[in-house]
Amino acid sequence: MTPAFLVTHSGGFHADELLSSVVLTRLFPEAQIVRTRAPEWITPAPDRIIYDVGGAYDAEARIFDHHQRGAPLRDDGQPYSSFGLVWKHFGRDYIASFNVPAEHVESVHASVDGNLVLPIDLVDNGAISPSGPLASLSLSSLLETLKPDFDDREGDADDQAFHRALVVARSFVEAGVARSAAKLRAEALVTKAIEATGAGRVLELPMGMPFRAAVVKAGADQLLFVVHPRDKDWCLTGIRRSDEGFELRADLPASWAGLTNHDLEVASGVEGATFCHNGRFIAAAKTREAALAMAEIAVTQAIGSQAA
Repeated sequence: MTPAFLVTHSGGFHADELLSSVVLTRLFPEAQIVRTRAPEWITPAPDRIIYDVGGAYDAEARIFDHHQRGAPLRDDGQPYSSFGLVWKHFGRDYIASFNVPAEHVESVHASVDGNLVLPIDLVDNGAISPSGPLASLSLSSLLETLKPDFDDREGDADDQAFHRALVVARSFVEAGVARSAAKLRAEALVTKAIEATGAGRVLELPMGMPFRAAVVKAGADQLLFVVHPRDKDWCLTGIRRSDEGFELRADLPASWAGLTNHDLEVASGVEGATFCHNGRFIAAAKTREAALAMAEIAVTQAIGSQAA
């Protein structure tokens, strides 16, 4: 039965029920969100889905709480929040609603679960706590900044803030799905380009796109640089060694660092070279030929320094 009501708790909100609401309102757009703790509402019934309240987890009864004793855990023992539970049972349908190819749905579901859902689950359960200078920029923290101030006691301040925050939260979940689906589309293009490159050290792509995952999956350890067109010029970029950190397989030449236009043309010997970042991980050129020439010079220097 299609639910008429999506029931979650009243009062202050957190990221988990907010993001759960993003998923459920897309799948059931005619359903009304009811924010309450009234027993008659948080008791399972055929006309509703209940989440982050109610003291039970029963997918058949469509109640998805995680605050009770014996709360559900993932297969690896990590705790679920309501978002994790809703994603587990409704995430695949949510992804399919964006016309993601059927063969990609499971991969996108797993990717979003690991990169977006699990961190929300862990923070909400107190299993991890954002720390350091970027703590206030975690998604959980950012969404909670949209709550009303403690002394804003207008009658429906919490509900109004919840619905305003829902618009913001929706953009993050939709972007997460879109980005994951795009990476899978890119993988096919990158894999084809890798095959065309053979034993070469420079991978040429038809446009800018995520490439590292496909490079690693293909075992293309020989690749050092990537070249692709941009809006009005061409880009030359290095390949990071791992998902964490910024260390590259090879840096662009030190003599190019921070130079632009004529100075870079002189330093590189390539007409049309226009820019090299001081960090030596990206450069630009006016034409494909210039970008490829810069790439070959960078390869030669990188191999020479590795052999030294």
